[in-house]
Amino acid sequence: MVEIIGITGGKGGTGKSTIATALASALSKKSKVLLVDADVECPNDHLLLGIEREFLKEINQRIPRFDLDKCTKCGKCGKVCKNNAIVSIEGKAPIFMENQCNGCGACEYVCPSNAIQWGSKSLGKIHKGKKDNIQFLSGDLKPNQMLAETIVGALNKEIIQIKERFDFIIIDTAAGAHCPVIEALSYADKVFSVTEPTPLGAHDLDIILSLLKQLKKESNIIINKSDVGDRKIIEELAKEYKRKIILEVPYSKEIIDSYTNEKPIEIPSILNIIKE
Repeated sequence: MVEIIGITGGKGGTGKSTIATALASALSKKSKVLLVDADVECPNDHLLLGIEREFLKEINQRIPRFDLDKCTKCGKCGKVCKNNAIVSIEGKAPIFMENQCNGCGACEYVCPSNAIQWGSKSLGKIHKGKKDNIQFLSGDLKPNQMLAETIVGALNKEIIQIKERFDFIIIDTAAGAHCPVIEALSYADKVFSVTEPTPLGAHDLDIILSLLKQLKKESNIIINKSDVGDRKIIEELAKEYKRKIILEVPYSKEIIDSYTNEKPIEIPSILNIIKE
């Protein structure tokens, strides 16, 4: 039965992608693995592993199209738009800013003259790839677009369709605790929170552990660059949230060399975290 593992962390730069790619590489030696890069605003797992990506599909979002010949300039569409994508003043034609639209449909619902129909725009793409025994998926949000969670949701649909082909699915999330991260962790059976022993690392670990508690996700802690900073501040959070520190990865020049040479990163004992 497939096990879905989320790799996350509140702070950017803590080493989520390091852990995700290293875990995928280690597991792939004996198991069928799917690695999913769900950091759709800045995907980089394919670069770390030297994977040549192929286009899989375009992800579109519906947006309203206004028939100004039918429009009565009542202003109702602008009043119900919670994203302020429609500037509508009574007596004047609405002004639509499509980059702020989430396609909710409230404007169409309140329009009394059937002046709103639906079109679409491209939000981004999904790519696929392969490296040895690792199958790979990643999403790319187009620049200047919102709704990264829509791309992540599309990745989740792909995962659900093919999950039975794999023993493990590793999902590398974006940094933070916002909607794309929540969406990426939707189907995770367990989650590892990657942090570093610094005040910023502890601050953001606190946020992500609080989120995971609310999501009722099983989670433990991985400390990256564990020999740089103060480990005690992470220990205190682990105790507060009743979580285990299950892996510590010291700063390593070998890891940097692997980055630059697009070679899988090897971390001793990383497979032990699966047994916890």
